[in-house]
Amino acid sequence: MRQANLFDIGVDGALEPSALSAAQADPPAFASVLVDISTRSLFDPFAYAVPSDMSGRVRVGCAVLVSFGNRPALGYVVALAPSLSELPGTEGLKLTSVKPIRAILTDPLFSEESAELALWMSREYVAAPAECLRLFLPPGASPRLKRDEDGTYRLEQPTTREASARWVSLTEEGRSFEPAARATRQRQLVQALSAGPVTTHELNALYTDMSATIRALEKKGVVKVEERRAWRGVAEGESRLSSARAAVPERLTEGQVAALEAIECARASHEGDVVLIDGVTGSGKTEVYLSAIEKVLAEGRSACVLVPEISLTAQTVGRFRSRFGSTVAVFHSRLSAGERLDQWDMVREGAARVVVGARSALFCPHQDLGIIIIDEEHEQSYKQGSAPRYHAREVAAKMARRYGCPLVLGSATPSAEALSRCRRGSYNGQRWERVEMRERPGGAVLPKIVVADLRREFAGGSRSMFSKPLYDALMGVVERREKAVLLHNRRGFAPFLMCRECGCVPTCKHCSTALTYHERTHTLECHTCGAVYHVQAYPSPASKCPSCGSPYLAKMGVGTQQVEDALLQILPKDVAVIRMDADSTRGKDGHAKLLEEFDAAECAVLLGTQMIAKGLDFPEVTLVGVVNADYALKMPDFRASERAYDLLEQVAGRAGRGERPGEVIIQTYLPHDPVIRAVASHDRSIFIDHDRQMRAEALYPPYVRLAHIVVSGRDRVLAERHARSLATALVGLFGREASVPAAVASLSVLDAPIVLGPAPCVIERAKDRFRFHLLVKCPVGYPVSEAISSVLAEVGEQRGLSVVVDIDPYDLM
Repeated sequence: MRQANLFDIGVDGALEPSALSAAQADPPAFASVLVDISTRSLFDPFAYAVPSDMSGRVRVGCAVLVSFGNRPALGYVVALAPSLSELPGTEGLKLTSVKPIRAILTDPLFSEESAELALWMSREYVAAPAECLRLFLPPGASPRLKRDEDGTYRLEQPTTREASARWVSLTEEGRSFEPAARATRQRQLVQALSAGPVTTHELNALYTDMSATIRALEKKGVVKVEERRAWRGVAEGESRLSSARAAVPERLTEGQVAALEAIECARASHEGDVVLIDGVTGSGKTEVYLSAIEKVLAEGRSACVLVPEISLTAQTVGRFRSRFGSTVAVFHSRLSAGERLDQWDMVREGAARVVVGARSALFCPHQDLGIIIIDEEHEQSYKQGSAPRYHAREVAAKMARRYGCPLVLGSATPSAEALSRCRRGSYNGQRWERVEMRERPGGAVLPKIVVADLRREFAGGSRSMFSKPLYDALMGVVERREKAVLLHNRRGFAPFLMCRECGCVPTCKHCSTALTYHERTHTLECHTCGAVYHVQAYPSPASKCPSCGSPYLAKMGVGTQQVEDALLQILPKDVAVIRMDADSTRGKDGHAKLLEEFDAAECAVLLGTQMIAKGLDFPEVTLVGVVNADYALKMPDFRASERAYDLLEQVAGRAGRGERPGEVIIQTYLPHDPVIRAVASHDRSIFIDHDRQMRAEALYPPYVRLAHIVVSGRDRVLAERHARSLATALVGLFGREASVPAAVASLSVLDAPIVLGPAPCVIERAKDRFRFHLLVKCPVGYPVSEAISSVLAEVGEQRGLSVVVDIDPYDLM
């Protein structure tokens, strides 16, 4: 806790002598206030006095006006205490140096639990406390102070307003009202209202404009009209997908029963235990989630369910609403501002007791949280890519412990970290248990896997992007009028263009990355900064190399648009080809519309990137094809093999989920890679054993913990020099430590922290800024966040440079 550097009340906020004597005679309450300034240097809340006229009105979560330095500032109350000494971190702080809160700006915006979690996230992820706390604030524009003409300050309200609806209902007199014989419209209105209140929107949809009739009967006292809060975003879960329903099964599988028993034990312990459901694709994990939530809701508590892809939201929300009705809220980034606000308020007011959404759904104002579920827990999308760079799994584990509720993780391909913690049995004081689900309900079997060796295809004279096994399988799907899913994890038309004469590959002017070619728009696009360059590729007469002027600027590699064109050439016109990638799903509800189109088609091929690989449940899909499995295998990242295995295993699970058996064709130049062999044989241990050995030898998670620090700036020399200063300070700090505690060393293969770098990033320049990074490897359990925070404070900030700290990073590029 720190004291505020403040001056007088009214103008500068300091307690005047008369106020001090009153305070000493009858001490006011004190508050810890987090000042809303996004900087790492303000890690701690500040102590402020609560004036007597505000006593009882100041609560944790209130936005308040305080004086900070020589200016007014917005702050949030994160703790209260009757005396200064009872506030954490106030040792040695004198009462005379504590300044008062100047004004209360709002009612509580977040809970005590949220305040505790935000401060923990700030310390754990070396992030500005204000950035962490904003995650828990109601949706809308960033909060700002606004000074009115009379000199007072207020919190500027977001432009998004609450929605309302006009409800029409019969009065007591109206129940016996009999319209005249010719009053057809009045008769229609009374009949419509006889079953209960109806909105004017619904009445107008049924009988066209009823406004005049409503006004006439309202004057007679027959009906009454009242404004009520409306919830935008409720229609988000009203999907037409056939798979967006969840009928209660006649019986559960043995694996489902075992999983529910483990969850019940975790609920009974009230310790925040973690249950990992390790179930093959199609094993019925969703039914386990639904059954567990039913018990939680029966106790009057609430549930939070995270899904990794927005594309899964409509299907998942549909299933949950088919079981739990209107008590389900949905929360993700594709909602409009108004929808996000209303869904948030549904949760806060208790109208919704189940929240389904992406990682941001964790921060909704849950009421008495009884269970947290993370589906597809292995997914990289649970790691936030911008500040604060938290991992939803770790935040959820902290929340589970705070609320005393179980955390349920589900996956057919659990992460290495989750499996490692389950082998140990505990992590960070929480019990971790793994439950296997090895069977599919209803007798469905895992699909047959065929590996198509592209080396042999090429040697045999084939130049098609479809091998003979995949081509024949596609024709079989057409003949039987079934459906297929094709994975190609490269959007655009071609990964890049290259001059066939000089070898030039056009790169972004602002980044050191090759540009991706998009055939439909004839553009080269940078997937790092979003820059777009208009260009014509060979064989267009306008094709021209930017380096040598040659017309042979050719398309190299294959993207989803090119695969789509090839499918349209070989398939009959009555077979729908639906492409689903980041380009085709940009509009609102883009994912849901394409999936509904695929669901409604008699015979179709769904082509897409990784967003089609997980969670989708279409019983008519009997074929899955992987156009090129090698793209993900050789990335310069220690997680590349794990990601490739997860992707292939997940997409393979889309086949054969109904009564008809499924087949998977994997095209590859690397048929003997452990990842390909593991997927082909349905034997995860082939990959796991290889991956564990590689990580242990190279000192990577889960055997060590990582921290990634990136320094960037327009001045290359300055950025590199600052990165070296940080590395030197870290090495010095680690060298001054006598030893790592035995309890920490026993969890890891590493005895002490080490620093690698600095070195240029793989993407050395992005958005006109040069980037240098260094990597810290330390024993599991070592307080690396605390060490980095102290070094950042010691080295200080450098004008024109930014320093990004990523704890437990997923992206080292």
